[in-house]
Amino acid sequence: MPAFPSSPSGPTLSVIVVAADSGPDLRDCVRQVLACRLPLELILVDNASRDGVPPAIARAYEHDERLKLIYSHRNIGFGPAVNLGARQAGGRALLILNPDCLIGEDDLKRLLAVQAAHPKAGLIGAVVCDAEGRPDPASRRRDPLLRRSLNTLLGRPGETVEVGGEIPAELIECEAVSGALMLLTREMFERLGGFDEKYFLHCEDLDLCRRVRDIGYQVLLAGDVRVAHGKGSSSRHRPVFVSRHKHRGMWRWFRQHDPAARNPFVSAAVWLGIWTHFVLQIPGQWWRLKTRSK
Repeated sequence: MPAFPSSPSGPTLSVIVVAADSGPDLRDCVRQVLACRLPLELILVDNASRDGVPPAIARAYEHDERLKLIYSHRNIGFGPAVNLGARQAGGRALLILNPDCLIGEDDLKRLLAVQAAHPKAGLIGAVVCDAEGRPDPASRRRDPLLRRSLNTLLGRPGETVEVGGEIPAELIECEAVSGALMLLTREMFERLGGFDEKYFLHCEDLDLCRRVRDIGYQVLLAGDVRVAHGKGSSSRHRPVFVSRHKHRGMWRWFRQHDPAARNPFVSAAVWLGIWTHFVLQIPGQWWRLKTRSK
């Protein structure tokens, strides 16, 4: 597990953003965070972007000591990049924020207040919304156990991966929240050892939520905090790459956390299903990418 040195003093909050060719959305994200008057720092980890945006941000905020920019010479994945940023964070709380998320000062204050008032809250999320303000169902999820995933895929009755229904504007407990925004204390992040670095992209958030619950803490969703989320600004131009790592993450999560994985025949069937699904998606992904590029 990576080492996270303790920091008794420093900012209240360290906001960690991982960029990978995230485009102009990243500028807006940084601008909004640094407009807050809270005692915070923003750690931007650049996963080998080629769009020139992270260096431009560094130049624009060169006199703002709250911004720390970490360059990775290659794309090491989301979880490892967050861990890299966390090792240089000085805040007593860590906010993991997607580069296409816009969060304001009042929302940050609300999340920190929830954290302070609930000592058993291991991880806190918010409701992420699209440009029209519609909540993403993935803001409140269940573990993607095989039986739930099959119910979702086949439209069968019973528990599905997504909870469904309107998300109430109140604090609720759930199994998992969206990885687009996750707040943890530094102590909790260190106790968990950060993200599992064997996940490259996708499902590492589900794994982190599960491990929080496995050690007896709660995953909470602040239903009254609504955050704009562009969803996928870093991945639209490389859908097959992202899909491959998403399916790898699904397979790893299943092997780690689903009791059904103990049956070798079931595991073989799940492996075949996951990678068949990946292959069948490729033609459509290539077609949409080609269409957008015209």
